[in-house]
Amino acid sequence: MQSLNDIRSSFLSYFGRNGHEIVASSPLIPRNDPTLMFTAAGMVQFKTLFTGVETRDYTRATTAQKCVRAGGKHNDLDNVGYTARHHTFFEMLGNFSFGDYFKEDAIALAWGLLTKEFGINPDRLLVTVYHTDDEAVAIWKKVANLPDERIIRIATDDNFWSAGPTGPCGPCTEIFYDHGDHIWGGPPGSADEDGDRFIEIWNLVFMQYEQFADGTRRDLDAQSIDTGMGLERIGALLQGKHDNYDTDLFRALIEASGQATGTDPFGDGNVHHRVIADHLRSTSFLMADGVLPGNEGRGYVLRRIMRRAMRHAHLLGAKDPVMHRLVPSLVAEMGQAYPELGQAQSMIEETMLLEETKFRQTLERGLKLLDDELARLPDDTDLPGETAFKLYDTFGFPLDLTQDALREKGRGVNTEGFDSAMEAQKAQARASWVGSGEQADATVWFDVADSHGITEFLGYDDQRAEGEILAVVSGTERKGTAGAGDAVQIAVNQTPFYAESGGQVGDSGVIETADARIDVTDTKKVAGVFVHFGTVAEGTVSEGDAARLAVDANRRGAIRANHSATHLLNEALREVLGTHVAQRGSLNDAERLRFDFSHQKAMSADEIARTQDRINHFIRQNSAVTTRIMDPDTARELGAQALFGEKYGDEVRVVSMGVADTGKGPDQNTWSIELCGGTHVSRLGEIGLCVITGDAASSSGVRRVEALTGQAALDHLMAQSRQLVQSAAVLKASPADLADRVRALADDRRKLENEVSQLRRDLAMGGGDAAGPTAEDVNGVAFVAQVLSGVTGKDLPSLIDAQKGKLGSGAVLLIAEADGKVAVSAGVTNDLTDRVSAVDLVKAAVDALGGKGGGGRPDLAQGGAKDASNAEQAILAAKGVIQ
Repeated sequence: MQSLNDIRSSFLSYFGRNGHEIVASSPLIPRNDPTLMFTAAGMVQFKTLFTGVETRDYTRATTAQKCVRAGGKHNDLDNVGYTARHHTFFEMLGNFSFGDYFKEDAIALAWGLLTKEFGINPDRLLVTVYHTDDEAVAIWKKVANLPDERIIRIATDDNFWSAGPTGPCGPCTEIFYDHGDHIWGGPPGSADEDGDRFIEIWNLVFMQYEQFADGTRRDLDAQSIDTGMGLERIGALLQGKHDNYDTDLFRALIEASGQATGTDPFGDGNVHHRVIADHLRSTSFLMADGVLPGNEGRGYVLRRIMRRAMRHAHLLGAKDPVMHRLVPSLVAEMGQAYPELGQAQSMIEETMLLEETKFRQTLERGLKLLDDELARLPDDTDLPGETAFKLYDTFGFPLDLTQDALREKGRGVNTEGFDSAMEAQKAQARASWVGSGEQADATVWFDVADSHGITEFLGYDDQRAEGEILAVVSGTERKGTAGAGDAVQIAVNQTPFYAESGGQVGDSGVIETADARIDVTDTKKVAGVFVHFGTVAEGTVSEGDAARLAVDANRRGAIRANHSATHLLNEALREVLGTHVAQRGSLNDAERLRFDFSHQKAMSADEIARTQDRINHFIRQNSAVTTRIMDPDTARELGAQALFGEKYGDEVRVVSMGVADTGKGPDQNTWSIELCGGTHVSRLGEIGLCVITGDAASSSGVRRVEALTGQAALDHLMAQSRQLVQSAAVLKASPADLADRVRALADDRRKLENEVSQLRRDLAMGGGDAAGPTAEDVNGVAFVAQVLSGVTGKDLPSLIDAQKGKLGSGAVLLIAEADGKVAVSAGVTNDLTDRVSAVDLVKAAVDALGGKGGGGRPDLAQGGAKDASNAEQAILAAKGVIQ
């Protein structure tokens, strides 16, 4: 018996021998078709080749393409587990021609593979063709010698294929296998076609047209071929099975599920095991391709699939998480064909465990609520939509999960009531936003979110993507179109542009359509919609346009480096200054990073140096930066810090950096672990270098550190180095001796300043040993008053003390003028302070000089003024106080 791995290999080898390039499967996340949520067919990665936009060095290709159908146009989720051939994940075997061969060769290659390579009895095969495709009918008769009764003309879209509302399309021919009259069912096109006797195994699409959004078509420049054959279906046929879940690969996964749950894999719980096996594949491959569980877009679909599988494990009686224990079995079966699965195994297992642990905490409560509500209803009544919405809103049960649980009880859900409850919540959110004082035009983006859903962010993995223009706003109005020179705000269904949040600034870059280019200067998020601010540089942009989006890669790289360095800085400060350090704000832009944190005093030079050394130690370590999705409580249990300014829901992105023995993280050796929704470097070495440029007070009890990374940090250090060399040259010293030379010069200057100050004082006092100014008797008090020039205010207290020493008993008033400033000082010997206060003397003199204030002690006081021209009046005013 050929295994599914053997069949896949045989298919690729057959077409390889027939001149086809064997092309690796593309990721499950299409980057060249914004209309698709997931890659759902083999032709998706070749779309631009079919339209002629792109050329490659081959014109024939063959693939085994990973596909997911669980959301959007292609959604098989509800049927999985209950039918023989529905899957959320499957492999599409295909061969493609890009303007090389067409219908005749495609049919001949297919017939040769099925009847010769795979050895299928040709008498069991029949085909369908599009009802007007006489050419295909003639070729089938020629190549396969099929009679008319085994060539069935179909007039519906079943035999006219397209990947989406736009793009390449054309008529097709489908190949069916007849399992025999012992199985009920009729041939395609008959009243009994839904039976299982005749099973489609291969679809050959003849790409002749390109379809546009308005429904029109044009002939493709080169007619091409796109085929698709499900590996699971052909595998079941070649293994003599009538059920995909009875093939070797699925049996292995189902047996692993049975072992993990301690139940019979092929007994009464077989449907549960089938669901688990299928969903194990889709969830694991989605995570391997970069999708993580979330509450929006692809992440939400992934979480729905995961929770559906986890609920079936619960129904089997599993008391502990199961899904993560099945990943090794999947890797053993498919890891050789898809090495990305093995590379991501540990991450998949960890995410599975965290998700199932979290979901189990709410599953029993949600199911109890469901049972309680059903107990109150008559047996033939559907569950009220309001209750289904409560399960969704409170317990995270998607509507389809509730419907799945009710299906087993023969019940349904009032979906109209569910939709009404959802709309009521949206209306409440809209009213809350408008009433909060936000800009009035925010309602535009609520309308966009209601009509199209929130924006899906692709920027964690990509800086280029394709999307569809959903809204064009100019000023406060949604105008739908804009021309060159217009300032615009644009919403797209999916974007690689990061919207400003958590201290990280929004991305800039370019959006291009077939007719326009928009220079994007900033990106913000309103009501879940990413709003791209910019100017139409050329052409006209309209809603509905297909768009290519490109982030400014250099700017994004600098922002990522600064953001990642901020995480390292936070942890280094906690290590150097103490665990009281907590973030109080941050800014991460392309030029620098700024980090505010709780701390009571300025950092010393040594503390700054140690902090900087720790950051650069981990940059040089160049360990990988990892991201996980989990609930906040689990994240905090692992030691994660919540960053200031972030809002956290029931799930968070946990960013881990650096390897050190800290006891944090799932592996107990993560140095920095933070809750953060921003973008980061892949490895710490990408930061390059970090230099702290300053520490200052931000507010009471809060310090602010600024730093540079990468090229900006290097430029800063080089500038400092040049200044060092230049300064050393001026002082005729080597850079290594510059500090000692500067200290010596500073000491010399202080000595000279002290000598000059002493000379000024001596001169003011009458020339050293001279008698100095003569005291005057004022009301029995010896009073000395003097006006000095070239003496600063800081010299006056020592001069006052000297004069008081000469007087023995008395009062002194000095008025000094230097550098355009006037200083006034007064002194009174201690024996007279009960009669005369130096404060009163200063205030009287300052007032006479046109100044204000003055203060000090009764024995010594100081004040200031702007003009000394009234010095004589000031002295008289002081005498008046004594008199």
